[in-house]
Amino acid sequence: MDTSDLVQTALYVAAQAHNGQLRPGTDLPYIVHISDVALEVAAALAVESHNDRTLALCCALLHDVLEDTTIGEAVLAAQFGPAITAGVRALTKNSALPPTERMADSLRRIKAQPREVWLVKLADRISNLSTPPPAHWSAERIAAYRSESELILATLGSASPYLAARLQTKIDRYGVINGR
Repeated sequence: MDTSDLVQTALYVAAQAHNGQLRPGTDLPYIVHISDVALEVAAALAVESHNDRTLALCCALLHDVLEDTTIGEAVLAAQFGPAITAGVRALTKNSALPPTERMADSLRRIKAQPREVWLVKLADRISNLSTPPPAHWSAERIAAYRSESELILATLGSASPYLAARLQTKIDRYGVINGR
């Protein structure tokens, strides 16, 4: 399949899989978050040299399908092959682990992937920090999320100076605008 066709297929699969879901804390369709992540990755690819643009863009579009939809790995493997499936799997939290262990496990698995997959995690966190913290979050929860974001940056930031700088800016501003 042509590279552009594969990326377009990833967009359609993600849109169908996330149909009816909303971006948390908003009334926007979840595909807005998926598109936001893909646009962040595309911007990095436009200014930096990376080997596998298709891997980066497909993983960006599909990064939440295993975690948040009924699509399984077999469907991804059949449509997108082993590299994209492995990237999406690495980006998927292991819900069998205690919540306190999930991020370290996730980062370890992402680091075992090509750097193009690292871009997706950086872009995902940039997107998540682009909306205000949920109203029910305490100052401590906001600080913990910011700290977790700093860990992501420290662990994966070397993959993309462009996304690292964007993520640092989002971390610096997160929760500050509304005084929390």
